[in-house]
Amino acid sequence: MRHLAETSSQPLYQQLQRALREAIDKRIFGPDEALPAERQLASDLSVSRITVRKAIDGLVDEGLLIRRAGSGNFINTRIEKNFAKLTSFSEDMRARGRTPRSVWLKRSEGTVTPEEALRLRLGPGSPVYRFNRIRYADEMPMCLEYATIAASALPSLEAVGVSMYEALEQAGNRPVRALQRLSALLLNAEQANLLQAREGDAGLAVERLGFVRDGRAVEFCRSIFRGDMYDFVAELSTP
Repeated sequence: MRHLAETSSQPLYQQLQRALREAIDKRIFGPDEALPAERQLASDLSVSRITVRKAIDGLVDEGLLIRRAGSGNFINTRIEKNFAKLTSFSEDMRARGRTPRSVWLKRSEGTVTPEEALRLRLGPGSPVYRFNRIRYADEMPMCLEYATIAASALPSLEAVGVSMYEALEQAGNRPVRALQRLSALLLNAEQANLLQAREGDAGLAVERLGFVRDGRAVEFCRSIFRGDMYDFVAELSTP
């Protein structure tokens, strides 16, 4: 990390925040790795400990760092997902400077099951596409995704690449609202193996029913997230 410029119009603590963000983006500090002690940073960069503390406080507030009492300041590997905002996994990861990718477990086409027909409000025998994959942020498996899409919403099974919502948007059928349900679970042996976790670890199950602008339900998705990597947050207000 470079030394900070006292002649700059930007306050020293903001320069330090920018330098720390760049170091994290360039993987100088790895996931869940401790930063150098505040005293060491102050000495190395020739700034006061007050400046270092103010810079780190701001990054903790942003969620980029996490402070552990008695241990120091660490890179925060947990992902905060705004439960009230309808964004895709890929969009969430890119917004945090991480690279999304998927490992496909199964892609298929068929007709609706009774549960899918009820959720998607489709008639018996209606065609659907099913997608089952592991979603990654960089090289870390984050969730298992089981999605059913009304076949009328996509041109083909192969239309979905990295992002399902991008494919739906290109087809003019991206959901604009959704009903979501969050519940806790313990990962079974298969789920734990796919997510590189341990059987019995805490997980989060999220069911989403997505609707397009004309009111049609086009997406029924169930995702299993690692409980140690994901936090769901929502902003509440009074009526």
